Amino acid sequence: MGGNMKHEQGSQPVYKVKVRETVFIPMRDGVRLAADIYRPDTEGKFPALLALCVYGKDLQVLPVKQPQGRENSLVWDGTMESGNTEYFVSRGYVHIIADVRGCGDSEGEYVGVCSHTEGEDGYDLIEWIARQPWCDGNVGMVGISYLAGVQAYTAAEQPPHLKAIFPWEVWSDVYRQLATSGGVIQPLMYRLFSGRGMDPGPTNGSGMAHNNIISATVKNTPPDELKKLWEERLSDPDLMVYSIYWSCLRYPKKSPIFADFLFHPNDGPFYWERTPYKKYDKIKVPFYTGGPWVGFWPDGAFAMYNGVDAPKKIILAPLALCDERPWYQLHDEVIRWMDHWLKGIDTGFMEEPPVKIFVGGINEWHYENEWPLARTQWTKFHLHSRGRLMTEAPIFNEGPDIFIQQPLDETSEVNSIKYSTAVFTRDVEITGPMCLYLYAAIDQEDTNWNVILWDIDQYGTKKMLTGSWLKASHRAVDESKSEPWSPWHPHTENEPVTPGKVYEYAIGLSPIANVLRAGHRVEIAIASMDNGPGGLHICSSKTTLHQIHHDPQYASYLLLPVIPPGE
Repeated sequence: MGGNMKHEQGSQPVYKVKVRETVFIPMRDGVRLAADIYRPDTEGKFPALLALCVYGKDLQVLPVKQPQGRENSLVWDGTMESGNTEYFVSRGYVHIIADVRGCGDSEGEYVGVCSHTEGEDGYDLIEWIARQPWCDGNVGMVGISYLAGVQAYTAAEQPPHLKAIFPWEVWSDVYRQLATSGGVIQPLMYRLFSGRGMDPGPTNGSGMAHNNIISATVKNTPPDELKKLWEERLSDPDLMVYSIYWSCLRYPKKSPIFADFLFHPNDGPFYWERTPYKKYDKIKVPFYTGGPWVGFWPDGAFAMYNGVDAPKKIILAPLALCDERPWYQLHDEVIRWMDHWLKGIDTGFMEEPPVKIFVGGINEWHYENEWPLARTQWTKFHLHSRGRLMTEAPIFNEGPDIFIQQPLDETSEVNSIKYSTAVFTRDVEITGPMCLYLYAAIDQEDTNWNVILWDIDQYGTKKMLTGSWLKASHRAVDESKSEPWSPWHPHTENEPVTPGKVYEYAIGLSPIANVLRAGHRVEIAIASMDNGPGGLHICSSKTTLHQIHHDPQYASYLLLPVIPPGE
């Protein structure tokens, strides 16, 4: 529920940081991982916080004059994500930053993104740390994004001395969140995986610090099968439009991780063996997860929160509270969590409601007991002619709306159709996941549905609330894993579209928490292509006519999580 809640303080700064010690720690197969150890400058045993990093341990403590926000900055580096060493150590923790195998100064081979060996290595590191004379036997893990995923893999291995984790900006699904969006390959990750840090766009970063990397597909696929797969993928006319990405597949050594994604456009064993949600039943350690209300971070955080049976908390914050690098924000939450589980300090943390979300529009923190919220009024907003979005279902045989999209090698224009509500006469809170049920036909065998939800104020200023993608041939839904507000697409097979036939497309949108103020309205835009720097999805190479239906037989609608006023 809304309102403020008193927070007990965690440990306060007492110690100075002892000069770092670099060690090489042997894993079960003899490979040694490089780690830097930062300890309180005094005698005694302390709990430890491990950050297992793919970007290079030295980068994580690089001194900078001030944190740089990503917007309009070519020097923002999103890979500095191990946490503030001085903050942790001064409060009585040992901070260990280790390079994953095949990266930084560590030995071994990096084979594909998110290898299962990272969880095993995490186990071995945890148990080595617990045996050291400066550790009291209690170990936690910290870090963002990739470093959060490694926490999930490690926790699933159940190392005895791992007492708590703080996986911030965690992903739950390598296929759906890293490799694709709705079955559409998303080279948004290309710059991170290829190290093209100075490209414009939202993922500026120095990239991964590989020293010995190979494509998992190239290494593990028999030569005859690899040749067949390679030729099939290289002949994809959609991929040929994007020469930068086609080149990554043709020459996989230049960006092996991204090449693996291009080799596997559908979900399958390649992703299953390295995706966290497949291991959620094995995670028993207390965890505090969360992320900003942007991109796929809410999806990953809520999937882990609802998917793991362990003591848990979750926080969803505005981007401004977690966007600066090197990462230092939200450390008060980290310390309170670790104090409880590693030091046995009762701060009252676990007596607070488990869900903490920042609600935009009114800029308030709300505390909740579950997700989605039990009091949600799931409300259908139906698509109508003349761009209207209304709670009333269509009663007339309205003709379909159409738009035509040429491929990116023929035009830079992105065409779309937009539907808008009337201006709200009162504040309306939209908090939760949502889904667009779209009845549509196309004149080709495939397309991509790109959906964006906007908040538009009385002056016409637009703020993006959320969005999603779905490849038409990936429209199949597994009802056993779905909720009305959260469809689950298997993405394992392509089902070509019969041109001219009307299909239902259930397009889940990432959750939000936002109050639409009186005088604002909601607009949903439907397109089939994007055209932004560095973040292009691989879209259709064919000019395609799209028909969107909204009549009594094919009543397209947007399902929104409306929260009753005053609650």
